[in-house]
Amino acid sequence: MLDQFAQLTEPTVWLQIGLAAAWVGCVVLLAFSLRAWKLAEPEVIRKVVHIGTGNVILLAWWLQIPAAVGIGASILFSLVTLLSYRLPLLPGINSVGRKSLGTFFYAVSIGVLIACFWQTAPQFAVLGVLIMTWGDGFAALIGQRWGRHQYHLGGIQKSWEGSLTMLAMSWIVSSLVLLAVYGNLWQIWLIAAAVAIVATLLEACSNLGIDNLTVPLGSAGLAFWLMQLI
Repeated sequence: MLDQFAQLTEPTVWLQIGLAAAWVGCVVLLAFSLRAWKLAEPEVIRKVVHIGTGNVILLAWWLQIPAAVGIGASILFSLVTLLSYRLPLLPGINSVGRKSLGTFFYAVSIGVLIACFWQTAPQFAVLGVLIMTWGDGFAALIGQRWGRHQYHLGGIQKSWEGSLTMLAMSWIVSSLVLLAVYGNLWQIWLIAAAVAIVATLLEACSNLGIDNLTVPLGSAGLAFWLMQLI
């Protein structure tokens, strides 16, 4: 980790950080523009940020941004999101008093995944973040807009349309990430299916935004374990 901090003195690293920050900034600017011009509903705006910012992990992977940068950014945004639940720091993204810690868990999970995998196997951090980004994001949008067939797990209400979307997106994301790293192994399709099923179950059983923590960590951990077996 000391080597990671030493890299922060290199000009190239700061260029990489600038590119990643510019991506996140553009997504947030888009969200605020949609809110200001009333071009989208609040939940749609939240998912624009959810999906858009999560994809910065691909840019970080491609640019090989040091783990220290990702962990530091995670800590910073975790603190900002905690404050935003009491203060209007992120209007349109969090609502003051909102009964969900989803945005906070979102930031925390990225930092945890980077800390666990970035040095040796960054693909699993990418897989976990993208399942949270695309799977959970689109599951919420599809479920809320077109979810007509409801089911209940305890006191949690979900829709079959949303859960099937989560299953499909998680399988696609897992397959693409693992294929990009390991090549076309037949076992990858089965591993991706197993990860997608577990991610869908975790999302279905989660409440108050905890799925933004359980889904990425559970998916990445399972994918890592299964890949070790083969």
